[in-house]
Amino acid sequence: MSEILAPYLKAVEYIRSKSGGAKPEIGVILGSGLGSLGEQIENPSIIPYNEIPGFPVSTAIGHKSRLVIGDLGGKKVVAMQGRFHFYEGYTMEQVTFPIRVLKLLGINYLFVSNAAGGLNLSYRVGDLMVIKDQINMMPNPLIGPNAEEFGPRFPDMTHPYDVELRRLAFRLAREMGIHLQDGVYVACTGPSYETRAEYKFFRVIGSDAVGMSTVPEVIVARHCGLKVFGMSVITDLAREDMPDDYVKEIVKAANQATSKMTALFEKMIAAI
Repeated sequence: MSEILAPYLKAVEYIRSKSGGAKPEIGVILGSGLGSLGEQIENPSIIPYNEIPGFPVSTAIGHKSRLVIGDLGGKKVVAMQGRFHFYEGYTMEQVTFPIRVLKLLGINYLFVSNAAGGLNLSYRVGDLMVIKDQINMMPNPLIGPNAEEFGPRFPDMTHPYDVELRRLAFRLAREMGIHLQDGVYVACTGPSYETRAEYKFFRVIGSDAVGMSTVPEVIVARHCGLKVFGMSVITDLAREDMPDDYVKEIVKAANQATSKMTALFEKMIAAI
């Protein structure tokens, strides 16, 4: 057995032992405050991260830190209720460790979600943004010896988000009466929020939303050959003229948007 593969296979073996040997087709990563989709999974096997060999533990607020495997939209899925962030002190290898585990479990598709700040001046709190491209302001998770067992030394990133999955999302959203934005996500290390000058810079280089996750996972997913769909829930805006009840409105709009995202993800999974 390859030394590179060994820790991933150990995690896979444990997960299968706790899920009846399940071989999910689709993986889902649920970001801050977006874990409700995991509650829709039927016949679930629930595995806390701290039990899985090699898995870190998510310390971010709103992350349940557990794996849920079961049925959704007529498909076998595995959902991560909580992810790992570079700002938590984890290495990029640790941040992206679950992606390769999910690949070895058998998934072909990866759905990623996050809560993000809106940079595009036309966005509103509660908008759902389909991620069409990304800008990486973080260390690349593929730096170091290449894991040839997973993918090539220099993977193509011209289309990190699958075109057909994006088309499917917009078609289904129209049928469901859900409005979607279409934008570019920029990932920063955090944990500090960006300055006004940085917000301006990100707009100038073509960003529509900013966050502290997702991009490392997508890079590794594409390195593994997975088809990726990404969505951001716009929970706050990079503005200076926010109203006094700003925080209350964020919570309300984010909760409403989360239910829409959950419904859309389920429809997409059923249609794949």
